[in-house]
Amino acid sequence: MRIAAVVNDEVISVFDLYSRIRMVELSSNLPDSPETRQRIGGQVLRGLVDERLQLQEAKKQNVVATDDELNTALTSIEKQNNMQPGQLNEYLKSRGIDRGTLINQLTASIVWAKLVRRMAAQTTEISDEEVDAALQRLKDHANEPQSRIAEIFLAVDNPAQDQEVRNLALKLTEQMKQGARFSAVAQQFSQSATAAVGGDLGWLRPDQLPPELAAAAAALKPGELSAPIRTNNGYYLLLVVDRRNGLNGPSAQQQQQQQGGYEIVQVVLPLPAQLTEAAKRNALAEAQALRAAKSCPELLKLGQEKAPKSTNQGRVNTANMPPQMRELLQKLQPGVASEPILQRSGLGIVMVCGKDTPTAQPQKTGEPTREEVFETLIRQKLDTVSRRYIRDLRRGAYVDVRV
Repeated sequence: MRIAAVVNDEVISVFDLYSRIRMVELSSNLPDSPETRQRIGGQVLRGLVDERLQLQEAKKQNVVATDDELNTALTSIEKQNNMQPGQLNEYLKSRGIDRGTLINQLTASIVWAKLVRRMAAQTTEISDEEVDAALQRLKDHANEPQSRIAEIFLAVDNPAQDQEVRNLALKLTEQMKQGARFSAVAQQFSQSATAAVGGDLGWLRPDQLPPELAAAAAALKPGELSAPIRTNNGYYLLLVVDRRNGLNGPSAQQQQQQQGGYEIVQVVLPLPAQLTEAAKRNALAEAQALRAAKSCPELLKLGQEKAPKSTNQGRVNTANMPPQMRELLQKLQPGVASEPILQRSGLGIVMVCGKDTPTAQPQKTGEPTREEVFETLIRQKLDTVSRRYIRDLRRGAYVDVRV
């Protein structure tokens, strides 16, 4: 196999690189095309190099990912993608992706989180006075507006990378506007410590963000994505997940939750990895045939005949869905199937069966505990520790990039 890069005494093959590119494309809903591979290839290879350094450091420090931790991560991916247990393996195989490339990525993510947390514990001491001060600040600002924000950070290590990284940021923005899930893109591309949790920064006041990020977030509505934001270190993409008026004020999602949710049937017809025009026409014909269903039981029956593993029925809350899906369900009349929707996992048809009864007024959240504040302070320091740690590993490593 051709060599893509050498990291110390270990090789990253071109096959490793191609497998990871395919996995990134699928998980981030990016098209499999020469243009996409060229645009993301450099970033993916840099990620593989960092991943190899992280695994090497973990081995040196005797830090491992247990079978239980890996199984939990795999189960979480299946749940996020509405898959049945074990279906992820079949999905990877059908798309020509080696399962090992996902296991390597998950292993690196788990051990790196442990290493960074260990380093932070050794170098960062959170005193009782700091916790007290943070609690006091929360009380002083309890009634001020807050936003729950998620981030994707793309580092620019030298000026020569600026245009490449900006183009990647624009490409990711375009794909997320077309339906790619922000958390999945963050996990694959973000170089922040929050990548492990889908980019989630938690609830923040404007003054808790750098001025350029705070200004961008202030202009966004809940569910909206920012344009790429250039900072000294690289590019940020921000998503405003939710907003609330103070600690105890109902958030935008809670207000939507009070309006109830929907009972739906959803059928997703799988698409082949290499989507030809003929295959696309066949899939559209099958989807249109499903639209002949006049009721949820009828659509459920037809879906279970054509795509038994990708047909489900249940209740969804408006607070837990992308804005595009929320708008679609609001417009659909009960018992009328939607037009075919191109999703990451295939071609989908949705039918509204009924609307749930609105929920009660949300209970007040109350002030965070000392333990929660301590964990927040630690997380705020993890990003700095992570960047410094990987920078030091890069500086001390032999890396020979050949592709």
